[in-house]
Amino acid sequence: MSEIKSLKNPFAERQLTLVRAIIAGLGVVGLTLVLVGRLGQLQVMDHAVYATRSDDNRMRVRIIAPARGLIYDRNGVVLAENLPTYQLEIVPEQVDDVEDTVTALAELIDIPDRDRERFYRRVDQEPAFSSISLRTRLTPEEVAAFEVNRQDFRGVEIHAALTRRYPLGQLAAHVVGYVGSLSEADAARLDPRRYRGTQRIGKVGVEAAHESLLHGDPGSKIIEANAQGRTLRDLDYQRPSAGENVYLTLDARIQEAAVTALGQHDGAVVAIDPNNGDILALVSRPSFDPHLFVDGIDYVTYAGLNADPGRPLFNRALQGQYPPGSTVKPVMALAGLDAGVVTPRHREMCIGYFMLPDNERRYRDWKRSGHGLVDMHDAIAQSCDVYFYQLALDIGIDQIHHFLGHFGLGSTLGVDLPGEKPGLLPSRDWKRAARNETWYPGETLNVGIGQGFMTTTPLQLAHMTAMLAMRGQSYRPRILSAKQIPSTGEVINYAPTPLPPLRLGDEAYWDKVAASMEAVMHTPRGTATSSGAGASYRIAGKSGTAQVTGLSQEDDTAPDLLDVPRELRDHALFVAYAPSDNPQIAVAVIAEHAGSGGRVAGPIARAVMDARLESSP
Repeated sequence: MSEIKSLKNPFAERQLTLVRAIIAGLGVVGLTLVLVGRLGQLQVMDHAVYATRSDDNRMRVRIIAPARGLIYDRNGVVLAENLPTYQLEIVPEQVDDVEDTVTALAELIDIPDRDRERFYRRVDQEPAFSSISLRTRLTPEEVAAFEVNRQDFRGVEIHAALTRRYPLGQLAAHVVGYVGSLSEADAARLDPRRYRGTQRIGKVGVEAAHESLLHGDPGSKIIEANAQGRTLRDLDYQRPSAGENVYLTLDARIQEAAVTALGQHDGAVVAIDPNNGDILALVSRPSFDPHLFVDGIDYVTYAGLNADPGRPLFNRALQGQYPPGSTVKPVMALAGLDAGVVTPRHREMCIGYFMLPDNERRYRDWKRSGHGLVDMHDAIAQSCDVYFYQLALDIGIDQIHHFLGHFGLGSTLGVDLPGEKPGLLPSRDWKRAARNETWYPGETLNVGIGQGFMTTTPLQLAHMTAMLAMRGQSYRPRILSAKQIPSTGEVINYAPTPLPPLRLGDEAYWDKVAASMEAVMHTPRGTATSSGAGASYRIAGKSGTAQVTGLSQEDDTAPDLLDVPRELRDHALFVAYAPSDNPQIAVAVIAEHAGSGGRVAGPIARAVMDARLESSP
C-alpha cells in the first residue's frame, strides 16, 4: 500500500492538468480570434463585394420586347395589329429539372409538341437566366389553373404579351406577310442588342421587307425577387421604343375585289396607280392563313403546305414567271413603229398561219381560219398572231430585246417586297451563254407573240401597262407609302421614285396604240368586248393566252379546251388601264390553265377597275 502511494505524484499531475488547460484555452482563444477576424473581413473589408452579390440574388434584369408597329392600308384599314395575350415563361436556371417542369405543367396546361420543340431550341440558344416562352395565347382557364398551383413551380411565371393578328387573313397573306419564330440564322444576322427579348421577326411580305421600321427597340426593368425567384417589386424601368407604324399603298377594298374576282382560279392579280407606282392590289392564289406561322408552325402543317400541288406559299404576283402571250403585242407595235419598219396603215394578210421562207412549218394564228387583211389597229384589237409574226421578223430579236427592256421586262423592278423574280427577255447573247446555241428566226416569231423563251411576272405586266397608260412615264412599283412615329404621331410620307422615261421618235405613236387597245374593249370585233360592256369609263386593254405546252400545229382547228388535260391548258392573261383618257389604275391578271384571256381574265380585270373607279371609298 505504501508502495502504491509512493508511485503517485500529485504535484506532477497538477502540473500536467494545468498545461493541458492552458493549451486548450489558447486553442479556444486562437479559434475565437480566427472567427472574429473572418467575421471582420466578411462584414467590413469585403462588405461591398458580398452586398453586391446579395443584390444580384434578389435583383434581376428582365428584357422587355418592344411592341411591333402596326400595318395599315392607304385608307387606314388595319392589316396587321397586336393583341394582348398571356404567355407561360420559364427561367431555366431557377428550375431544378427543365423537362420535369414542362411535363408537370402539361398536366395543367395543353402544351403542343411544336411549342415544346421551340422552347427546347431556345433553351439551347439563350442564356440560362433568360425568361423563355413555353406557351403563348393562354386562355383565362389556363391562367387560373396555373395560378392555383404556382407555388409548385419555382422559376415559372405568366406574363402579359402581345401577339400578331392579320384581320384580312388569307386575302393579303402574300403581300402583308407574317411574323415567325426567331431562328438561329436570324439571330446570327441581327443586332443582338436591338433584338434582346425578341421572339418573332418578319419572315415574308411587308413584315420582312420593312422589319427595320416595324421592330422597335427593347426596354428593360430591374425587379426584386425572393429566394424562389418570384417577383416582389420593380426597382427600375426603361421603357421600350415601339416600332413605327407603316401605311401601305395597298387598298383593302381593291384587294378584296381582286380576290373575289379571281375566285377559284389559281393565279395572280396586280393593280398599280400609273401616276406614282403605288401597288393598289397584289393577289396570289391559292393563299394561306398567316396565323399558322405566328406562334411557330408545326412540322406536319408546314410539310402539308409545301406538298400542296397548288403551292400556296408561292407568291405568283412577284415570283411567277409566265409567257406573257398577246399582252405584249401593244409594246411590239410600238417597237415596230419606233424602229420605222412598219406604219399604222401597213396591212398584212392573215390566212390563219405564217411560214418562214424555205420552211414548211406553219406558225398558227389562234384563229385557224385567219383574220383576213388587217392593219395594226385591227391586229391589236383582234389579236392577230400572223401580223405580229411578220412584225417581229422585220424588227429582229436584237431590237425587240432592246426596246422591250425599257418596259422593265426581263429584269427586276426593285419593288420593296422580297422575292421578286426577273422573268426572261431572251436575246442572242442570252441563248449563246445559257445554251451555247445560235438564235433561229422561228424563235423571233414566238417572242413576237409573247411565247417561246420569254417569261414575265404579273408585276412586270402591270408595270408595262402603267407605262403604256402614261405614254412612257413610269415609277418604280412600291408598297410602302408612309410611316408614323408612335411617340409623336407624326406621319412621314415617302415620295414615289420616277424611272427614266421612254421617248419615241414620234409621240403620236402612243395614241395610235392606245386607240387600238380601246378597240379591244369597245368595238364589236375586239377580243374583250364583253368585259368592256356597260362600263361608265373608257378602258384600254389587251387579252392574252399563254401556251403552256406545244400542241399540234398541223390541225386546221384548235383543240377544244375541255379536251385538253387541265395542266396542259393555256393560261388566261389580261392587261388594262382606265380611264383611258385619265389613267388611275393599271391591272394585270393571270388565271392559270383557264384558257381564253378575254373570256376569263378580262372580267377579273374589269371587277378590279370597277372597285377603283366606281365604288365609293
